[in-house]
Amino acid sequence: MSWLPKKTVVVPVDFSTASADAVKTALPLVAKPEDVHVIYVTAPPIPFNYAEGWALDDPNTRMNAAKEHLGKFLSSINASGMTTVIREGDPGLIVADYAEEVHADLIVMPSHGYHGVKRLLLGSVTERVLRHANCPVLVLKRSEA
Repeated sequence: MSWLPKKTVVVPVDFSTASADAVKTALPLVAKPEDVHVIYVTAPPIPFNYAEGWALDDPNTRMNAAKEHLGKFLSSINASGMTTVIREGDPGLIVADYAEEVHADLIVMPSHGYHGVKRLLLGSVTERVLRHANCPVLVLKRSEA
């Protein structure tokens, strides 16, 4: 397998500066921008209690808001023409599953570098992707590390 160009590169984003860097890193690795699949994973709906009973937030509203936010994010970093995907669930597992679904050659993602208690409480999406992905994963060190 040659290093360049890749047929399909998956880049999970969380709208941070680090994920903007991951998108910018992925673009030169492919022949054309649409070969970069930018994926954002939303949290599953959370039931909430109100006076009349239980309800779930509207999934269409959440997905539309995520789609709009992803578009603005990519515009703000002057990235266009990429394949964009929004999914719902556990980010680490969803990213690994999506990469397998599209036969990705590579996943490019940042590491936010959480340590200690913060990492235990928040978990590590990067670590889950590394464990579950069936393709190579390029983990970018955060710039302030």
